[in-house]
Amino acid sequence: MENRNLTRLAVAATLHCLTGCAVGEVLGMIVGTALGWHNLATVLLSVALAFLFGYALTIRPVLRSGLPLRSAVGVALAADTVSILVMEVTDNAVMLGVPGAMDAGLTSWLFWVSLLLALAVAFAVTVPVNRALIARGRGHAVAHRYHGGHADHEHHADQGGRADQDSRGGHVQHGGGSRA
Repeated sequence: MENRNLTRLAVAATLHCLTGCAVGEVLGMIVGTALGWHNLATVLLSVALAFLFGYALTIRPVLRSGLPLRSAVGVALAADTVSILVMEVTDNAVMLGVPGAMDAGLTSWLFWVSLLLALAVAFAVTVPVNRALIARGRGHAVAHRYHGGHADHEHHADQGGRADQDSRGGHVQHGGGSRA
């Protein structure tokens, strides 16, 4: 049962990462393609925006927990860097690997289908990475302790950085916050 919950948490963390990455990736691909940039410039813009949006989606709830901006940035870097990096390497490799996808243009079905395929493959590759990180108290587990307004509860994470779990492997509810 604990393995299923760990996998569910990894899927949720990867969907969270995918959201930020997809926004940045799509925006970068649109801008680079619309401006007629070379593939390298388009990919670099997409990667930069994916990291920016990915980190921003993590920083926002961490700031709501009461952590100062500098600390929230540190949490986001610890929580998301590996996940975003794996996702970006994978989806850009797929985009570059599909013949003609990068040069297809914004009105081409090839561009959009390739981009969707790239993001789906990146998701599939990143879930097990996030699962392994979370199991070790790393990755999304670092940010999770700040979800639901529990940042001041030291007992929400044990010495190894893993979130407290109930007997079914789910996260323990501490007070009036919501389960994240």
